[in-house]
Amino acid sequence: MDSSSIELPGSVVTAVTTEGDQVRIRIEPAHIIKTMTGSKELTKWWQNGELVFEGAVIEGELPPLPATCSGGDVGENIYTYRDMIPLPLSSAGQAHADIGVEGSDLRIRVHGSAVELQMEDVPKYIEHIRPE
Repeated sequence: MDSSSIELPGSVVTAVTTEGDQVRIRIEPAHIIKTMTGSKELTKWWQNGELVFEGAVIEGELPPLPATCSGGDVGENIYTYRDMIPLPLSSAGQAHADIGVEGSDLRIRVHGSAVELQMEDVPKYIEHIRPE
């Protein structure tokens, strides 16, 4: 089965914005790893997008941005995705993010009642990744 996911480590978080009870985490660029059915090789792409939480609050102080992501968790309902975000992602119910950034002990922590990953334009190819 073909699949795509954002690889959090190395992606760049440029902003965290709020409007009412909506929180947006802007990732610019997001690094995407694609797998293809029947192939051992992976491909790496980049694309800009936002992780949008509804009914959401930010917990604690935000790190200085923009910053390169060091990894973290994004969750929806009973699923927690470590160091990645599946494409597509759209879910109502409990949602959260706990994302670290390089050079800071502060983390981006958001809790909400829904989450959706909104990508812009089309992915741009970077490289093939061959298993060793």
